[in-house]
Amino acid sequence: MAVKPYYTYTDCTHALCNAHHLRELTRAWEQDGQQWAKKMEDLLLKINQAVDEQGGTLPGKQARKYRQTYRSLLKRAENECPAPVRPPDCRKLGRLKRSKARNLLERLIDYEDDVLRFMEYPQVPFTNNLAERDVRMTKVQQKISGCFRSMDGALTFCRIRGYISTCRKQGLSASDALALVFSEKLPDFAQMG
Repeated sequence: MAVKPYYTYTDCTHALCNAHHLRELTRAWEQDGQQWAKKMEDLLLKINQAVDEQGGTLPGKQARKYRQTYRSLLKRAENECPAPVRPPDCRKLGRLKRSKARNLLERLIDYEDDVLRFMEYPQVPFTNNLAERDVRMTKVQQKISGCFRSMDGALTFCRIRGYISTCRKQGLSASDALALVFSEKLPDFAQMG
């Protein structure tokens, strides 16, 4: 998971996608036998359920309690999944290779606020999978073609994908949305006044 490049954008507040964390935690639990990963997966799901039950945000006291549980669990995880230690006879410089589970653990520690932001801000979702699905077709198009032939072509592609995505979110199928375009009509939700 590429986190650091996003942090070059400094004029915004970041939140990390917990769907990614859940997948990585499941992997760490099932493939590496990391007990802490299963407990963290359960905790994140429990917090998300509590947020939903509270209507989108947790009261301060409850949020602090969950944050403390989160930190406590990660502190215990440090014992189960310790950082690698450089052997005394090793002459290599730089960062030692870490396991996937260790990298995940360090990310959950270092980016705690961005992992848990969903529990205190109703506009921050638990997962950003919907946003990723909206971007995925653009990435698939780039992967197949290698690139867009022109900036106008890229903008047209994005405009069409954005229109279809918006229509789907409003309950209109892609085929119905395109049929409206070709009959030079707007969907009901886009009608003015």
